[in-house]
Amino acid sequence: MTASQVSSHPGAGDPGLDGAGFGPAGAEESVRANRLWWDREAEAYLAEHGEFLGPERFIWCPEGLDEASAGLLGPVADRDVLEVGAGAGQCSRWLAGQGARVTALDVSAGMLRHVRDGGTPGGLAAVQADARALPFAAASFDLACSAFGAVPFVADPWLVMAEVARVLRPGGRWAFAVTHPLRWALLDDPGEHGLVIVRSYFDRTPYVETGRDGALYYAEHHRTLGDRIRDLVGAGFAVEDVVEPEWPVGFQRVWGAWSPIRGRLVPGTAIFVARRL
Repeated sequence: MTASQVSSHPGAGDPGLDGAGFGPAGAEESVRANRLWWDREAEAYLAEHGEFLGPERFIWCPEGLDEASAGLLGPVADRDVLEVGAGAGQCSRWLAGQGARVTALDVSAGMLRHVRDGGTPGGLAAVQADARALPFAAASFDLACSAFGAVPFVADPWLVMAEVARVLRPGGRWAFAVTHPLRWALLDDPGEHGLVIVRSYFDRTPYVETGRDGALYYAEHHRTLGDRIRDLVGAGFAVEDVVEPEWPVGFQRVWGAWSPIRGRLVPGTAIFVARRL
């Protein structure tokens, strides 16, 4: 899942970082920086969030929406499924446990190591690759999914959409979760002080972290809801749903700027569900 922004940025306190904020980040340098960042931070990320995500659960977002109850992918048994940006493979393991034949793809070897170390049950394979250039033949999969993987971290997400469309069979479903675009306009604070608009919703300048050497360490790319839909339609998808999970009553977990205080007022996640035409 995505890292936090600005005040609680993922590299806070890292002596190698020089700054965090908003600035330019090219397509290739974004992929390179994020691959190295996830390689470096995989252990810390899983130590912080691994218990919540579980070893074999399909959790879509910090709001805790579970595919077991949401059913956004529809039936998965005996289907060929691609998880794009699989991270440590929790979702892929759950899918394999439901009888799917799953390929867990991620750009980070550090994250994929946890897929393999956690065991790859029958029907689960792990592949390291850039989501903008999927190493699969056309029409290889029935379903594709991503829970905060790949899509927010690339400067050219339309390439991801086009590649997913290419490897899906006609009628195949593609569902992916990203930070809700509205969140980028708000101050990055889970408390009441964070309920303030500080940036334009339409400002697509990426959130970046840079090192003392000036190199890019991390990048997240903001897009509006309209941008996401246009990318999907342009790639040959029909948008079937946009899910904005509501904060569950009594749920107290804080994840970056996701919190009960903010969650009861504004969405933190957007999940796009589309069908390959």
